[in-house]
Amino acid sequence: MMPQPDLILQLDILLNKPALCAVLAGIIGLLVGSFLNVVIYRLPIMMHRNWRKECLAHLELAAEAEQEPFNLVLPLSRCPNCNAAIRPHQNIPVISYIFLKGRCAHCRSPISPRYPIIEACTAIASAIVVWHFGYAPQAAFALLLTWSLIALSFIDIDHHLLPDSITLPMLWLGLLLSVSDVFTDSHAGIIGAVAGYLALWTVYHLFRLATGKEGMGYGDFKLLALFGAWLGWQYLPVIILLSSLVGSVIGITMMVVAKRDHTIPIPFGPYLAAAGWIALLWGNDINQFYLRSAGF
Repeated sequence: MMPQPDLILQLDILLNKPALCAVLAGIIGLLVGSFLNVVIYRLPIMMHRNWRKECLAHLELAAEAEQEPFNLVLPLSRCPNCNAAIRPHQNIPVISYIFLKGRCAHCRSPISPRYPIIEACTAIASAIVVWHFGYAPQAAFALLLTWSLIALSFIDIDHHLLPDSITLPMLWLGLLLSVSDVFTDSHAGIIGAVAGYLALWTVYHLFRLATGKEGMGYGDFKLLALFGAWLGWQYLPVIILLSSLVGSVIGITMMVVAKRDHTIPIPFGPYLAAAGWIALLWGNDINQFYLRSAGF
C-alpha cells in the first residue's frame, strides 16, 4: 500500500523543523554512542589479535587455540568484574547508568562514567550537526563523519591508534562525495586529500631529522587527508592551526597542573578530529573572519 500524500506532506513538514530534527538526532546519537563504546573497546583488541595471528603465521609458529568469537557483535555485553550478562533494560544509554547509580546490577562494582559521557557527547554532537545542516543530505553524511571521529578520538586516547578500518573508508567516502559537490568539489577534495597527507608527512620527517624522534603517527596523516577530501584544501590551514593551538594548550596544562612527564607522548588525533569537526560546521565562517581581519 502506497503512503498517503497527506502523510508524506505532514512528515516532510515535521522533518523541516530544525528543533524536532535536532531532538531526533540526539536520540539516535544516544543509541549510536552506546555502539561506539563497543567499537572503542573492542576494535583495538580485534586488531591486536589479528596482528598476533599474522605474526605467528609469518614466523611459521603454531597457531593459538581458537577462542570464542570476538567481534563488534559477539560476545554479548558482560560485566568485566563478575561476568554477568548485561540485560537490555540495563543497557539503555545514560538512563540505565543513572538508575543503576553507576554500579553493576549484580556485583555492584563501579561502572566507568566514561560510557555515559561518550553516549551523551555523541547525542549532543549529533543534535548540533542536524541543527546546523537541517533536513538535508549533508546532515546524514556529517553524522557519519561525526560518529567516526568520536570513535577514532577515544581509540587514539587509549591506544595511540587511528585504525585504518575507520579512517580509510571515510577518506574514500569524502572523495566520492566531492564528485557530487556535497561539501566541496572534486578538484578541491583530491588536492585536499593529497595536501593533507603530505603536510603532516613533511612535518613528521623534518621533526625526525631534527630530533631523531617520531613526533606523530601515520594515522594522523591519513586523518588530515580525510578532512582534505571532505572539506577541500582551503580548510586545511584552519584545521592545522586549531588542532595545534588546542593541543599545545592542553599539553602545557597537563604538564603544569597534572605534572605529566613531557616525554610521555600525547595523541594528536583527538585534536585533529575536534578541529576538523569545527571546520565541518563553521570552517567557512572562520575562513571569512580571518580574511576580513587580514584585510582581504
